[in-house]
Amino acid sequence: MSAHGASGSILKQPKAVWAVAFASVISFMGIGLVDPILPAIAESLQATPTETEMLFTAYLAVTGVAMLFTSWVSSRIGVKKTLLVGLVLIVVFAAAAGLSNNVEAIIGFRAGWGLGNAFFISTALATIVDSAKGGRAAAIILYEAALGLGIAAGPLIGAALGNISWRGPFFGTASLMAVAFIAIVAFLPKTDDSKLEPTRLSAPFKALAQPTLLALALAALFYNIGFFVLLAYSPFVLGFDVWGLGLTFFGWGLALAITSVFLAPVLTARMRRSRVLWIALPLLAVVLVLCGVFWNDPTMLVVLIVAGGLVLGVLNTVLTECVMGATDLPRVVASGAYSAVRFIGGAIAPPAATEIAREFGADAPYFAAAVSVAIAAVIVIACAKPLARADVDEEELDDVDEAEAVLLGDAA
Repeated sequence: MSAHGASGSILKQPKAVWAVAFASVISFMGIGLVDPILPAIAESLQATPTETEMLFTAYLAVTGVAMLFTSWVSSRIGVKKTLLVGLVLIVVFAAAAGLSNNVEAIIGFRAGWGLGNAFFISTALATIVDSAKGGRAAAIILYEAALGLGIAAGPLIGAALGNISWRGPFFGTASLMAVAFIAIVAFLPKTDDSKLEPTRLSAPFKALAQPTLLALALAALFYNIGFFVLLAYSPFVLGFDVWGLGLTFFGWGLALAITSVFLAPVLTARMRRSRVLWIALPLLAVVLVLCGVFWNDPTMLVVLIVAGGLVLGVLNTVLTECVMGATDLPRVVASGAYSAVRFIGGAIAPPAATEIAREFGADAPYFAAAVSVAIAAVIVIACAKPLARADVDEEELDDVDEAEAVLLGDAA
């Protein structure tokens, strides 16, 4: 059973942690920022829904692939430089997307944006976990709070800027990321790069050979399909204007933020993390089935989208906690390997959803997403033995490691 005794210290963090957390908020805004303007981009640039959904796919696919190599880069140039490289790439490609005049160019620049995001996200998570006070659990809650706040604010800011022009959210992201760059430069201490231990290129692939991490990554792949069908496909079904979509997904993101910070720790304090996943994944599948049933009732669909956010917040936090405790590998390696597989699901889902809708009807993508999330639940339940390590608390794991070291010493 998880213990979260460090919760009281979550706000007492070094300036460096707050700087990275702030930059993380801005980074995660980029996910939801374009959500309210998807229909507007499709209309303005005469793009099909599937072409417009490629804005998500290009971003997430490149993010996922690049994350396999972020640990190799950061172990050679240092954490601070890796974060700054990521932020610069996001600023450049977000601004370039805003200057584009066709959907193909925006897709390409979103891919470059995804490259920057890969350098930033996995390194930011490892930095917060390694630097935050109060233990791993408190650090992950802080990271998930940044994620939730960013995802919640993104659609609202996207709506405000998108109401002026569909280009606005892109320029807004570039500007905010420039501020984040300054914050990292000012508050994150310079690391001693002479003490860096270079990571092999093969490290993330070898990490995925570990049963615990592989099970979590595969479960997250199928879970992420449900996540991004809800986020990226729903705007086309709802048919709202930019403000309607912005407010809907603000509610979704706010629900996600609240449960990731407040409900997830309560649940994991009372039961094992894997058991929380056993409950939350089927519950998300039920929400997606109901979305398919009520797809043509906008009011009911909005309620279900927000309800989905409540479940997603729990899942995000618990999965991240599991990954950070799943192996003895450096956290940036574990995070990068897990995220690379996870983002494949996010990359597949948006265009697949619009194509499924075209072939089988507007409700079909939600049912397909529900099946995908159910597969994630089956993986988690079937892999109960490998996931036992992810259920162990940080303090318990230290005791286990010490005991193993004593036993190995005695054997020697």
